[in-house]
Amino acid sequence: MSETTHDGGVAVSAPPSPDDGLTRAELAAKYGLSQSGARPGLFEYVRQLWGRRHFILAFSQAKLTAQYSQAKLGQLWQVVTPLLNAAVYFFIFGLLLDARRGIPTDIYVPFLVTGVFVFTFTQSSVMAGVRAISGNLGLVRALHFPRASLPISFALQQLQQLLFSMVVLVVIMLGFGIFPAWSWLLVVPALILQFVFNTGLALIFARLGSKTPDLAQLMPFVMRTWMYASGVMFSIPAMLADKDVPGWVSDVLQWNPAAVYMDLIRFALIDDYTYDRYLPSHVWAFAVGWAVVAGVIGFIYFWKAEEKYGRG
Repeated sequence: MSETTHDGGVAVSAPPSPDDGLTRAELAAKYGLSQSGARPGLFEYVRQLWGRRHFILAFSQAKLTAQYSQAKLGQLWQVVTPLLNAAVYFFIFGLLLDARRGIPTDIYVPFLVTGVFVFTFTQSSVMAGVRAISGNLGLVRALHFPRASLPISFALQQLQQLLFSMVVLVVIMLGFGIFPAWSWLLVVPALILQFVFNTGLALIFARLGSKTPDLAQLMPFVMRTWMYASGVMFSIPAMLADKDVPGWVSDVLQWNPAAVYMDLIRFALIDDYTYDRYLPSHVWAFAVGWAVVAGVIGFIYFWKAEEKYGRG
């Protein structure tokens, strides 16, 4: 199409574009474009995570190695730290406050050390999860990968650290006359369930911590309260047996996930440790339930904000 201008020249107008009238979504679909950083579907997200499994494992191992790289004792602090905590709790609760009621004296130390190691596994996973995104913004902003890789890596790091501690725990068991039995194999499914639960919590707190960095300062107080309410240093039913408290209080304390996973592992490793000399029937059911609920809810909750991490 052409037309004559006022000076006698001829101006040629451009032909209409075939894209005229198309919306942005239609243009993107026509040329195969996708939004940068958009959240993938849930199943696609799981597939991407599986594709990054080697990165997740390598990242967790690197963090574990670097954790004590500046200390002279190096990786020994992985087991020395929880052992020192157990020694402090034994002095305060075992000797000064006599919190050993309902627990035979000869198994109180294995009972206490097991509780400290198992609870530290959950505590460290949550604390690492809080900083998983906010503490790695450079990595999040520089590379494209499923952000859930970070909290999962930190939970895996804590599992590896616990496995080092379990070697020391076995030595302690042997020192107190507790020898390997078939029940020790129950530790494996118990730790798998606790790992799934811890990972779910790490994902939840990773999202919360990404927008509220101050949460990292609050969580130590929350975790300390949780520890005291979970029977790390004492048997909950034995401690409440002579207290004038409603029965549901004892039930709630024993049903909380930290107490449940400690009960499972103590029962597997220590013969007849429980107050009533048997493992309550609710423990395995609650262990599976807590793992499924925390794992599924935590994963979906984190995935919902996938495109927001590292922005703003």
